[in-house]
Amino acid sequence: MKRALVIGATGQIGRPAVRALAEDGWEVLAASRGGGGDAGWPEGVRPLRLDREDDAALATAVGDGCELVVDLVAYGARHARQLTALTGRVGAAVVVSSVVVCEDDRGRSFDTQDAPDGFPRYPVPLTEDQPTVAPGEASYSTGKAALERELLAAGEKLPTTVLRPAAVHGPYSPLPRELYFVKRNLDGRRRRVLAHRGESRFHPSSTGTIAELVRLAAARPGSRVLNACDPGAPTVAEIGAAVDAAMGVRTETVLLDDPPPSPSVGRTPWSTEWPVVCDMSAAARELGYGGGVPYAESVGASVDWLVERLTGRDWREEFPLLARAYPELFDYAAEDAWFEEA
Repeated sequence: MKRALVIGATGQIGRPAVRALAEDGWEVLAASRGGGGDAGWPEGVRPLRLDREDDAALATAVGDGCELVVDLVAYGARHARQLTALTGRVGAAVVVSSVVVCEDDRGRSFDTQDAPDGFPRYPVPLTEDQPTVAPGEASYSTGKAALERELLAAGEKLPTTVLRPAAVHGPYSPLPRELYFVKRNLDGRRRRVLAHRGESRFHPSSTGTIAELVRLAAARPGSRVLNACDPGAPTVAEIGAAVDAAMGVRTETVLLDDPPPSPSVGRTPWSTEWPVVCDMSAAARELGYGGGVPYAESVGASVDWLVERLTGRDWREEFPLLARAYPELFDYAAEDAWFEEA
């Protein structure tokens, strides 16, 4: 039986990735900082407590060797060098990066999005050969770019499939964008406003889609970069409708032609002036990827998980990362005042 070490196994992507590999016949060592497991994993998955910052502990986990390392929490050149140091003991790797490494033809990227005219204008669809930001340590984007560059430089010494998801969604998310709609529905808000005519598109990547790509890449090792997104890129208005359908509610949506009038009105975690839509043809060509499950069919699991997490709890305490990124996400007083004036 082939052996795989999954780093970050109890995270949002790790849980379905471990399950996909185990169901595909891999002997899986599921490593995480806490060393826990998941009720959805098949029998035979072995949880392991691992601090991936500990080089010696990582080497011990690999042991005499394994056919595959899946790294879901790698970031920066240091983590890449941790993996390439295992050359000869690891057959191949699958590592998760992010579409945010890309920049447009004027050097705009997610790092410049808050500057005037700073949001990147990517080609539609965005392919894997799009230029990336300079590698470094200045931001999340530059760190992921450094990770990619180091791993790809290893070539066939450590064949690594780098996966680039976009707006990741699924249960156990630390930054669940769907909360924007779920909480409003739970709070009885039956009217909402969306800027950019509700047409913003930030390509979703379900954890199930990413797990399937991990499984396929494990069976076909190679040195490559592949986008890792769902079939189709729904607009933010379509995302809202999908969440409503999953919750069995109906909501009136007011569409604005303009950008959000304030951070509290019309702005969602998907709101972008220019679309981010990724091309998935390379995954089909390289891995035989068949397209996956559309967003409207997969979002129900996220909705159910969020409803359970929110019951009797403060969203800021449950999702501090989201609260820091979007502190004014649920300023209903500002919304009501805008509706009064509109």
